[in-house]
Amino acid sequence: MRVKSEIFVSALVRRVFSAGDFAAIEVKGADAAGAIFIRQRLRNGLENLYGPAPQSFSDDGDDAQDRRFEQRLVLAQAQDVAALLERERRFDSDLWVVEVETDSVDGLFTVVSQ
Repeated sequence: MRVKSEIFVSALVRRVFSAGDFAAIEVKGADAAGAIFIRQRLRNGLENLYGPAPQSFSDDGDDAQDRRFEQRLVLAQAQDVAALLERERRFDSDLWVVEVETDSVDGLFTVVSQ
């Protein structure tokens, strides 16, 4: 069974703060199973956006229940990230958006490669 979205987001925010960086919940979604998007703001004003990875990236290993993310936008302008998130919200109004201000997301969550 996968960890509830609310618990995953809460743990993510704590991990970011414990690393000395900043995190905030921009949009609170469904507690149990809302899709989670992570908006990484960089010092140069650009952003990276991570969203749920397709189910094809799941496997039967020990970490099969771990939430996996794919990088949707790389070094994008804030308005481009906001536009993509708005399109996603029209499709799924129960999604979460977590904003993190950190130089690296390594170790915060699992990112799959294309």
